Amino acid sequence: MEFILTYVPTTLIDRSFRERIVLVGVLFPGVSSEELDRELDELALLVDTAGADVVARVVQRRDAPDPATFLGSGKVRELHEICLAIDSDTVVFDHDLSPAQQRNLEKILGRTAIDRTAVILDIFAQNARTPEGKAQVELALLSYRLPRLRRASGSLSQQAGGIGTRGPGETQLEVDRRRLVHRMHRLEAELHEIERTRDVQRQSRQRGRHREVTLVGYTNAGKSSMLNLLTDAGVVAEDRLFVTLDPRTRQRQLPGGETILFTDTVGFISKLPHELVRAFMTTLDSVRLADLLVHVVDASSPSADEQIEAVHEVLREIGADHVPEILVFNKCDVEGSRAHELVARYPGSVYASAVTGENIDTVIGAIGDCLRSSDHIVTLRLPIGRGDLIAAAHREGEVLDKSMTDDFVIMRMVLDDISTARFEPWRVSA
Repeated sequence: MEFILTYVPTTLIDRSFRERIVLVGVLFPGVSSEELDRELDELALLVDTAGADVVARVVQRRDAPDPATFLGSGKVRELHEICLAIDSDTVVFDHDLSPAQQRNLEKILGRTAIDRTAVILDIFAQNARTPEGKAQVELALLSYRLPRLRRASGSLSQQAGGIGTRGPGETQLEVDRRRLVHRMHRLEAELHEIERTRDVQRQSRQRGRHREVTLVGYTNAGKSSMLNLLTDAGVVAEDRLFVTLDPRTRQRQLPGGETILFTDTVGFISKLPHELVRAFMTTLDSVRLADLLVHVVDASSPSADEQIEAVHEVLREIGADHVPEILVFNKCDVEGSRAHELVARYPGSVYASAVTGENIDTVIGAIGDCLRSSDHIVTLRLPIGRGDLIAAAHREGEVLDKSMTDDFVIMRMVLDDISTARFEPWRVSA
């Protein structure tokens, strides 16, 4: 008898044609109708990005999800009738579905039922370009699919032959699960090796004492456009969700002469799947280890405050909430932008346009001021014959004043904590 491994029908959206999608949301206590509408609008945008069309929405008010079908039995029957009437291909829930709920819904509805997580994973799978990005997305997909493995046909076990070996053998489902887990371990090992390479590169940068500034923000807030404006990076910037999956690092000199490394990262979103957060931990190291976060916010979005909180939630989850942050309200040039109103409400923030370049000098100045806030003004007395020390001092800090004697170079400088400690033997007491 043949055994067939299946997942929840591909678990993702079929892109060989434009699927017809019905969105489903549930209004739980404590959630307003406006909040649910915003979440469903965002889900519709995700579905469109994934390559499908939303043709209907269904909403139910409930105190708690039904353990078997998430919705009540009457609402599931109504959903089935709607799907038949409009000939939909897939139903997408704005909430996470358990494997059992997914199976039960597909039996009743007669079509694929997936959740918001599956749509986001599908978009990531489309946009992964580098080997690292592909490995991260595949690991996230396998983590999502593992509990959803099921058999399509056949008995529950294979019989082992021979004396002393009769009885239930290893089921095909167990074999498939073991292979899946083995593949996940391989991917984790590959990503660990990539992380080791990154650590070596990071240590090299630290020896050069280049400050690292990481751009974070909600997806489609304009981080890639901001990186292009700050560094002439020339990276692809499109009006689509999750265009950037792989970190891109470019350098720029601030007006004070310091060389800064700017890194663009994957965009965040509310209800970001935990599978993706775990898989992208190596990429998100650039966020945790940055000297400063430039948090880019879409000032034209009516949900700007909610998007800021969603980003902060992810930062807390990955252990980056301790990193200093500057809020930059982007798209101040867009009609309906609330940039000036938001800047007034968030102390220390600035506004700008990554498209027109408006107010970008203020952004650069704010970045420089924040990076220098922990710096020290020190005076160094360096032997004139130690050209290596003199060159290192020029690399690691900003020279405010310099004079020379027969034996020494006297330099008044701005240095950070690490460089100050490094040059302590040559420091002149105040």
